[in-house]
Amino acid sequence: MAFLLLFVPRAAPAHATAGAARGECVIEVSSRRFLHEKNAEVRLPMASTTKILTAILILEDCDLDAEVEIPAAAEGVEGSSVYLRAGEIYTVRDLLYGLMLRSGNDCATALALFRSGSIPAFAAEMTARAAQMGATNSAFRNPHGLPAEGHYTTARDLALIAAYCMGNEKFCEIVSCAYYAPRGWKNKNKMLESFEGAIGVKTGFTLQAGRCLVTAAEREGMRLVSVVLNCPEMYERSAELLSQAFDEYNLYPILDVSCGWEGYAVKGNFAYPLKKTELRSLRFHTNLLSPAPEIKGELAGQLEIFLENSLIFSANLYIME
Repeated sequence: MAFLLLFVPRAAPAHATAGAARGECVIEVSSRRFLHEKNAEVRLPMASTTKILTAILILEDCDLDAEVEIPAAAEGVEGSSVYLRAGEIYTVRDLLYGLMLRSGNDCATALALFRSGSIPAFAAEMTARAAQMGATNSAFRNPHGLPAEGHYTTARDLALIAAYCMGNEKFCEIVSCAYYAPRGWKNKNKMLESFEGAIGVKTGFTLQAGRCLVTAAEREGMRLVSVVLNCPEMYERSAELLSQAFDEYNLYPILDVSCGWEGYAVKGNFAYPLKKTELRSLRFHTNLLSPAPEIKGELAGQLEIFLENSLIFSANLYIME
């Protein structure tokens, strides 16, 4: 039986002291398993954490070196700004750093107009793209997160969006950047300095949404994303949620492609975040073809892995070469 389970002892979690958010959750990025949820499916405004989705659309659809002439509509946008002026020339890359480090609403507007030609067209694409990421309980009306009727998400949806984004190398490079030297922009996200392993993602605040924060952090190979929406102590609460999750869970390597499974070959590795007490609840089930194929590399059946009664992984089994 070729699988490996490791346990690394950790310190006991500290007692939580910060107030809970209106909606909050923690997700493990590779498996998309939610490790904590509270009011995670309540629809809420999300302020500038909206820009996480704006950034990934631009990163996936636009040339970062393309030059953008700032339109008049992007000058003087209310709220946080990098003070763009109509007619100035910036690269898409510059505007993305202004978007994510300085939370520039003017950058969001300029990027949305550059990509889609209008704010409604860009917002419609945001909603559609979010649904493709599994965030089906969200709707977007603008690229920056200023209050608008029908502009909302949930902690769960925002975690799914952020987890998807953390799979983009350029996105990670931007949101983990403390200082963008070409424009002299410092990152507003204090978690990068205050929390061990923090690698992003985005702050947000409006009077309607309250204080919002999405944080990504990685320790010992396990990458987590926390979301807190409408949380007065957003940094403290995010640190508590992440610390508790890192204390309680380990990312266990369950399958290794180099070892296969009981004499059969598998394609790909599989690791899953588990509490130590959950290890005994793992079940492995094989469905083998009959009659069994004899040619190397042929499909032999399927392996399913359950946590209690929940299917967490399935893979084809092949005749070992």
